[in-house]
Amino acid sequence: MSVRVRMAPSPTGFLHIGGVRTFLFNWLFARGRGGECLLRIENTDTSREVSESVAQIERSLHWLGIEWDGETTFQLEVMDRAKEEARRLVAEGSAYEDDGAIRIRMPDDGSTGWDDAIKGRIEVPNAELEDLVLVRSDGRPTYNFASPLEDWLDGITHVIRGDDHVSNTPKQVNVLRALGAEPPVYAHVPSVFGADGKKLSKRHGAVSVDEFRAAGYVSEALMNFLALLGWAPDGETTIMSADELIERFSLERVGSSPATFDYAKLDWMNGVYLRALAPEEYADRLVAYLREQGLDWPEDHVRAAAPLVQEKIGRLGEFAGFAGFLFHDVEPDPALLDARILAAAAQALEGLEPWSATAIEAALKQLCDDLGEKPRTVYLPIRVAVTGSRVSPGLYESLELLGKDEALARIRRATAVAS
Repeated sequence: MSVRVRMAPSPTGFLHIGGVRTFLFNWLFARGRGGECLLRIENTDTSREVSESVAQIERSLHWLGIEWDGETTFQLEVMDRAKEEARRLVAEGSAYEDDGAIRIRMPDDGSTGWDDAIKGRIEVPNAELEDLVLVRSDGRPTYNFASPLEDWLDGITHVIRGDDHVSNTPKQVNVLRALGAEPPVYAHVPSVFGADGKKLSKRHGAVSVDEFRAAGYVSEALMNFLALLGWAPDGETTIMSADELIERFSLERVGSSPATFDYAKLDWMNGVYLRALAPEEYADRLVAYLREQGLDWPEDHVRAAAPLVQEKIGRLGEFAGFAGFLFHDVEPDPALLDARILAAAAQALEGLEPWSATAIEAALKQLCDDLGEKPRTVYLPIRVAVTGSRVSPGLYESLELLGKDEALARIRRATAVAS
């Protein structure tokens, strides 16, 4: 039997990264077995907010590299079929009407169980299960009826979802059995927590794909990182391409304990991916990212600066703070300036030709000798004067990219401030 899974988000705003991790597990599982992965929106209305949320969900998944098979479907599309099936269950005696609603009869004795592909065997006493409302009095099917019904109609073989759905599973198993359908394999993946052991939320930092994208993470790194939240191929391998993840992913290696979202590890991993890019592709990504963020800095300047930052920053979002001095004025901290050194630096550099990193390096080293000072003493006020920061790309290269006129102008302005 071929594998068929579904991703079924509710259109209630941004796509939470924990849900994306679960989507990724579905996608990796299906793709690794030549199966299909469907995208179903579990909606009960068609408002403008729903449309905007669906667009955000699709955009997020596309950017991350998670594709689905066929068109996006909507739970609303099976509403009529749900009401029809509910009436059939009433006719068969499996369900009954109650104040205008339709309820299914849950078994009274024994237990409802299933072999969870991650958590193992789970048994729930039937005495704990109340007769479930299938269709409300206003004609709208409930989630616990529409969802398993659609799984049946779509031929879903495996339902891979968050472990907050464990309590829904015995209800849905009984719904499917009443419909005459064989329940799929259920696999409940662990929750994603922050470092404080609480469920991941905005208080921990970014939690939506859009936020991670805006911060300058690359999709390959984020996918790799998310795949390792609760799953590990061998306990050692960390950096894996999408193809490797697809080849190696299995539900057997998914743990049942909550996974911890480690932002520092994600930063490290993103840096590994950025440094591995070919220089030209790195520059392409940097230019595209800055445009996405609304920064229309000259492309040739950005491309010229790209090689200087590729080894230095872990996220594309750090570029503005690290090399933004190339594109706008700076306000150096007067406490870090030294008028004597800056005046001497301006004099040493004003006649320099050509204005190249190599020539600048030689001139500044000679300046250190002339002043009888160590490079760190001389370079700090110059760096702060031209970049506005203690931390920047290489000083020689920064001065070259800034251009002779602008570099000297900043050094002279800083000299005046320090005097």
